Amino acid sequence: MLFNSLEFLVFFVGVVTAYFALPFRFRWMLLLAGSYGFYAAWRPEYLLLILGSTLVDWLVALRMGALGDREARRPWLVLSIAANLGLLGFFKYFDFFSESLQAVFDAARLDVELPLLDLLLPVGISFYTFQTLSYSVDVYRGRRPAERHLGIFALYVSFFPQLVAGPIERSTRFLPQLREPRAFDAVRVRDGLALMLFGFFKKCVVADRAALFVDPVFAEPGRFEGVASLLGTYFFQWQLYCDFSGYSDIAIGAAAVMGYRLMTNFRRPYLATSILDFWNRWHVSLTTWLRDYLYFPLTGRDTRNWRRLLNLLIVFAISGLWHGATWNCVLWGLVNGVFLVVGLLTVKAQARFFRAVGLGDSSRIRRLIDVVVTFHLGTVGLMLFRTQTMPELRAHVAGILAPSGSFWTLDSPLGAYPLTLLVISIVVLLVIQLFQERHDSTLVAELGARPRWVRWAVYHAFLLCVLMFGEFNLTPFFYFQF
Repeated sequence: MLFNSLEFLVFFVGVVTAYFALPFRFRWMLLLAGSYGFYAAWRPEYLLLILGSTLVDWLVALRMGALGDREARRPWLVLSIAANLGLLGFFKYFDFFSESLQAVFDAARLDVELPLLDLLLPVGISFYTFQTLSYSVDVYRGRRPAERHLGIFALYVSFFPQLVAGPIERSTRFLPQLREPRAFDAVRVRDGLALMLFGFFKKCVVADRAALFVDPVFAEPGRFEGVASLLGTYFFQWQLYCDFSGYSDIAIGAAAVMGYRLMTNFRRPYLATSILDFWNRWHVSLTTWLRDYLYFPLTGRDTRNWRRLLNLLIVFAISGLWHGATWNCVLWGLVNGVFLVVGLLTVKAQARFFRAVGLGDSSRIRRLIDVVVTFHLGTVGLMLFRTQTMPELRAHVAGILAPSGSFWTLDSPLGAYPLTLLVISIVVLLVIQLFQERHDSTLVAELGARPRWVRWAVYHAFLLCVLMFGEFNLTPFFYFQF
């Protein structure tokens, strides 16, 4: 059931109406049944995976909660990690590692034939696996007690707004909310619906229209060259951002309508001034998860600089593998890790250089340069992310750098009107984000502080844009494949 479908809108209205009509003690049952129904709309049999993961982590946490120290809890934590990562590895990475090992055997001329399962990846498995893992680790560390109510814990794992593509919520933040009564609040509902509308604008008007340009460019990298290939790369950045942040906006807004607070997942990443700043703004729930549950445990009390930098590379390589079971994704993660490490090692040299040319840290020109450089470093990385194989990557880069004809000859997959509309939509979005950055606020918060006529004029403008210019071809969200 896609957010950008009429089916979801009918489902959401029905759930919200029933939610506020029911007494508080029955609401968790409604949300749990609705969440399971939401997920089963894709593949009912894969609902068994969520049920299995939920039951294992609930029982493991109860056992850890009954034990007094970490040493006694550790075997149960290992069981949770093995069960969750084993499930994820089987469905997502079995064929990847089998093909990689097969390539090694073939290179060594060994007569070994490894099996391929060709399994359909369960939607959202990477997200809810990390969510349940963080719960087990938090109970192990003593940061929260084990949740004794199986139904409440099952709802934490499967809450439908963020089940398929996050944000990846922490149990310490979200589980307590499921026990708090929620009264109907007109302002909260209005702001939640406004955020959902903004998410639909990102998805339907920007991301899905950008896909009409991007998909042909990357599907046939040898055909499109010069400015067409370069525009395809730039548009992919906006497609990916608007697709994923659009999903997050809809998820956060839908939860807010019912009174629940989900964490902010994006903070205007294309205005970042460094790779470190970028990853503090992009997919925040995953970045902080990797920091707290992987980087910090790897580093421990080791203060050696080389060890911290090595651990950053390891974390980014794992992040790449989390995003996709291909070596291109692993390389994408490593490239971002190298960019980050180089940035950290040269931060003082960069500051000295800019001061020498008269551009201090507060200079607007300095900030503009940093933003442009960071954006283009991300562009380099995303070419690895979007292409599936190294030959595809080489063909795409060759088309940009060494076109057979004129660089400026635009062989556009889109007509002049749709292309112009796409560019205008991106510019509008960028202007909004510059305004948000300047005020360090969100669009919904800024609108809430404006007079009613201004607020509703903006709401209607976005609604008209979605209805008139949106692409409603039910394109799945990009991160569903992860």
